[in-house]
Amino acid sequence: MKAVCWHGANDMRVETVPDPTLLNPQDAILKITSTAICGSDLHIYDGYIPTMQPGDIMGHEFMGEVVEVGSEVKKLQKGDRVVVPFPISCGHCFFCQRDLWSLCDNSNPKGWLTEKLYGHTPAGIYGYSHLMGGYAGGQAEYVRVPFADVGPVKVPDGLTDEQVLFLSDILPTGYMAAENCNIQPGDTVAIWGCGPVGQFAIKSAFLLGAERVIAIDRVPERLEMARKDAGAEIINFEEVDAGEALKEMTGGRGPDACIDAVGLEAHGMNVEGLYDKVKQTVRLETDRPHVLRQAIVACRKGGTVSLAGVYGGFTDKIPMGAAFNKGLTLKMGQTHVHRYLRPLLDRIQKGDLDPSFVITHRLPLEDAPRAYDIFKNKEENCIKVVLKPGT
Repeated sequence: MKAVCWHGANDMRVETVPDPTLLNPQDAILKITSTAICGSDLHIYDGYIPTMQPGDIMGHEFMGEVVEVGSEVKKLQKGDRVVVPFPISCGHCFFCQRDLWSLCDNSNPKGWLTEKLYGHTPAGIYGYSHLMGGYAGGQAEYVRVPFADVGPVKVPDGLTDEQVLFLSDILPTGYMAAENCNIQPGDTVAIWGCGPVGQFAIKSAFLLGAERVIAIDRVPERLEMARKDAGAEIINFEEVDAGEALKEMTGGRGPDACIDAVGLEAHGMNVEGLYDKVKQTVRLETDRPHVLRQAIVACRKGGTVSLAGVYGGFTDKIPMGAAFNKGLTLKMGQTHVHRYLRPLLDRIQKGDLDPSFVITHRLPLEDAPRAYDIFKNKEENCIKVVLKPGT
């Protein structure tokens, strides 16, 4: 089969690799019909996620048709059309039983690696390094799905791939980021990052009762999408200081909640940003936390800072004094996608949400190297790429 394979920073290749096979009676094999490039894939593309190996298959946002199932799979059969959550979860451990699916104890076969770094192991993730299990991803023609009775959700008739594909990751991620803010009627929510997760966080904040959402970015087409399609007020941080602008827009109090939808490669426009860039380049700091710092300082007293953007390791100069003395609540983590799949699918069916508005590029799988390049460099007004194997 054809698959998108990592071969180093800025080096993605579409190669012919062996087809996946059933390794466990609880597995299923999917023929991929749609897959996407996620913003967090760019952290791998840029070389900031450790334990990647040349030839690793990328991709954790995908859906497709079941073509084979293991002997213990009871809920799926050949021909079913399904969307698959990016965390791999067993369904039976302490954490899965408590709806904390991305913290599954049993799905990361290389957990000893992450235990050294994080103290405990999170769930396995498709196509996201050997820290997260070394699983082959879904930017391919076929993929093996472990615990097939636990993760995949059948797609109802009448819904297109583009309406449901993002249930695999970015729609639940944006929703959980907003849910973590404990939004009350009348609240103002500030969101850094107007990529796809940021767009869905804006939509979700409004769905959960926010009165105002203020979106912060520097890319004109992303800001315009946030304003026109998602309904946010906007700040271009290249034109004004975002922190000062937020203070002015909220009468000096600050937003009730702040969402960091950027993560470890945030861009700073001052000396602090240069400091992070240099330290990350020479590997003295793994993450550039400019947005996290700004969100903590900007948030009102007693407010909530919610992290949806990925952080991988160690960050410098976090203003913990501000967080402590302002009594902030910090909430974060990989998304418990399984928790949100069916409620968000219901919203899509009812017409409350149409996630396809973020798609700007639809390309064949063979164009993945170019797709990564234009997505990273914000060329061709690229906001979200969907890859179509077999076209």
